[in-house]
Amino acid sequence: MVIAVDNDGPHMTLAFSTLGCADLELDEALALAARYGLDAIEIRALGGTIDLATYFTERFGSPAGLARALEASAVRVCAFNTSLRLVGATSQAKEEFLRYLPWAEAVGVRSLRVFDGGDSGDAGEVAEALSTLQWWRETAVREGFSAEMIVETHDFLVQPDAIACLLEGAPDCALLWDTHHTWRNGGQDPVETWKQVRGNTRHLHVKDSISKPGPKLPYSYVLPGSGEFPMAALRSALAADGYDGVMSLEWEKLWHVELPSLDLALQAARRSGWWPPAAAGK
Repeated sequence: MVIAVDNDGPHMTLAFSTLGCADLELDEALALAARYGLDAIEIRALGGTIDLATYFTERFGSPAGLARALEASAVRVCAFNTSLRLVGATSQAKEEFLRYLPWAEAVGVRSLRVFDGGDSGDAGEVAEALSTLQWWRETAVREGFSAEMIVETHDFLVQPDAIACLLEGAPDCALLWDTHHTWRNGGQDPVETWKQVRGNTRHLHVKDSISKPGPKLPYSYVLPGSGEFPMAALRSALAADGYDGVMSLEWEKLWHVELPSLDLALQAARRSGWWPPAAAGK
């Protein structure tokens, strides 16, 4: 199932992150996505935990059990969102990351989100990030994994120069472009960032905010379509290049409990026209 942005534009997978509905069970999160006509969910948290391997074991017993639970769903799982950071990746953190692999392989999830980590984007951080990517490449080949590590522009990669340095060293690196972070924290127009990352972006996060300081941040997240994020310009740029990856609403309610529900955020995205029009439901 795919959703068209418009009659002449690209086809992309529309999704949300379960960061916005962390207390829901898997079937409830899938049902919420189906209610809004979405293609997929990316799983960061379920049942009140981000320890997904333990959650899956307790609820489904085995990777095969999870696969059976997902067989009947018209909504698919497009990514597992892990906590691994390329910068500062300890042996323990790598082992935690590898716990996702049996589940991902069993259910056909091809994207495993990791963070960039770091903050300066200096040569040392870039080198450390490249080293972790190399570890993953070697591990994936040795073990025959099909899943792909996708790196979120979350920390040092909000800076355009840092993105350029990483991609110079790893030109095949798959990115999860957090469009809000490179705009709000990195200070770059998303249309300009897109020119830099379009060859590597498989998945992108969208959200909205205003400049007013919030409880934890120097800005405040707001309902989609009521903030300052230049969504129309971003969508035009994506359409012009025929982007056909994932566009996912990352509603950060798990970390910012004062936010309204994900359900209300999805309603606002639909009502305001902020979300691609075909997501109004089928």
